[in-house]
Amino acid sequence: MFGPLQYSYTADDEYDQLPPLPPQMKAPPKKAAHLLDIPTGNNAWSAVLQQAEIRRRKRRQTTPEHPSRALFCLSLDNKLRRTCIKLVEWKPFEYLVLLTIFCNCGALALSKPLPHNDTTPTNSILEQIEYIFLAIFTLEVVLKIIAYGLCLHPNAYLRSGWNLLDFIIVVVGFLSVILVRYNVQGFDVKSLRAFRVIRPLKLVNGVPSLQIVLNSILRAMLPLLHIALLVLFVITIYAIIGLELFCGKMHMTCYYNGTTIMPPEDPIRPCGEKGRKCPAGQECKDIGWVGPWFGFINFDNFGLAMLTVFQCITMEGWTSILYRLESFFIVIDCESHRKSNEYEIARMNDAIGREWAWIYFVSLIIIGSFFVMNLVLGVLSGEFSKEREKAKQRGDFQKLREIQIIDESFRNYMAWIRKAEIGNDTTDGAENDVALDASGEPIKKQGKLETHCSWLYEKLYVNK
Repeated sequence: MFGPLQYSYTADDEYDQLPPLPPQMKAPPKKAAHLLDIPTGNNAWSAVLQQAEIRRRKRRQTTPEHPSRALFCLSLDNKLRRTCIKLVEWKPFEYLVLLTIFCNCGALALSKPLPHNDTTPTNSILEQIEYIFLAIFTLEVVLKIIAYGLCLHPNAYLRSGWNLLDFIIVVVGFLSVILVRYNVQGFDVKSLRAFRVIRPLKLVNGVPSLQIVLNSILRAMLPLLHIALLVLFVITIYAIIGLELFCGKMHMTCYYNGTTIMPPEDPIRPCGEKGRKCPAGQECKDIGWVGPWFGFINFDNFGLAMLTVFQCITMEGWTSILYRLESFFIVIDCESHRKSNEYEIARMNDAIGREWAWIYFVSLIIIGSFFVMNLVLGVLSGEFSKEREKAKQRGDFQKLREIQIIDESFRNYMAWIRKAEIGNDTTDGAENDVALDASGEPIKKQGKLETHCSWLYEKLYVNK
C-alpha cells in the first residue's frame, strides 16, 4: 500500500512535468497495473521513468496546457475561448476535419487543368467547392488560435510544425482567391494553386501513426547525412578508377569505308581494336559519334563518370553499361551465317575487349548497392523503431498518470470523510462520553474506515 503522494495534481500538468515520484511508486502497483493494462516488466517501467526524469530536468517549470491568455485579451474564463477549447478537443470535430481533407483530395483528383485559362463545367463546380473547403480550414485555424494562442506560449498554435504547415496552406489559399478575384496582372495564379497538392499533408496532424513515420524520417536526417558522405566517397573513388580505365573508350563505331555514314544498327554499338570487329566493307573510326545513350553515360570526364557510377549503384541498367564495354555474345554456329560473314562466331567484345571490366562493375554493385545503400534502410528502420517505442512509452506514462489521479482523488476523499467522522465522534463523545449508534449501542471502532470507497481501495492497492 502506497504512502500519501507529496503533490497535488492539476489538469494542466503535462506528463513530462510531473513532480518526482515517491519511493513507493518505483514499481507499478500490481492490481492497478492489471486493471489498466500497464506492462509490469522492469525494462518498460524503468524506460518510462527515465524518460520522464530527462524531460523534468530539461523543463523544471510547470507549463500549463493552455495559456492564461490568448491574443492578449481572451482569458481562460472567457466563454468564447472555453467554447473553442471544448470544440477543438472534441473528437467529432477532428473527424470532420479529416473527412474534409479526404473530400478535398477527391476534388483535386477530379480537377482537369487546361491551358490558356480554359475550363470545363466540372472544373467550375470544383472551384466553387474549393471556397467551402477553404472556409472550413480557415475556421479550424481560427478556433485553434483562440484556444491555444498564436505563437508566444510553448503550446501555442504556431509552435507546432504541422500546425504551421496548415497555416501556410490556408494563407496561400487566400492569396490565390484574392488574386483571382481582383484579376491581378503579372502574377501566375496557377503556381499558387499548385500548393493545394500539399493539403493531404494535413492528415499527418490527425493521424498519430503518420506522425511516427515522418518523425522517424526527420530524426534520421543526421545519420543519413553521414551515410550520404560515405556514398559520395564510394562514388568518387569509382569515378576516378573509371576515368583511368574507360576514358574515351565509347566513341568509336563502324562506318562504311571512306565515308562518314554509319550502318543502320539499332542500337549503335562501339567497336575497338581489341573489342568488336566491324564487318567487311566497314571500318572502326572515331569521327564524332557521341556514344551510346546520347553521350550521357560514359567516363569521359569526372562529372559524367560520377553520373554513370551513381546509375550503376541504383542498379538501373548497369549490365547494359558493362556489355557496352565488355560484352560476350554467343552466336549459333550455322553454315549460312559463316558464309554470309554477317556474324562472327566467337566472343565479340564491344569497346575494349577482354579487359576484365566486369571486376570493376561487380565490385561496385557489391560495395555500393548491396552494402552502402542498404545502410539507408537500416538507419530508417532503427529510427522508426525508436519513435514507435517512444510512442508506446508515452502511452504507458499516460496510464501511470491516470493511476496517480485515482490515487490522489481517493486519498483526498478518504481524508475528508475521516476528518468529518472524527469530528462527529468528538462531538458525541463530549456530550455522552461514549458514541452511540441509532439503536443506542456503543459504536465499535473498526480498523479501517468502511465507506463506499473501500471497494475501490481494495481493488487498486490491497494485495491479497
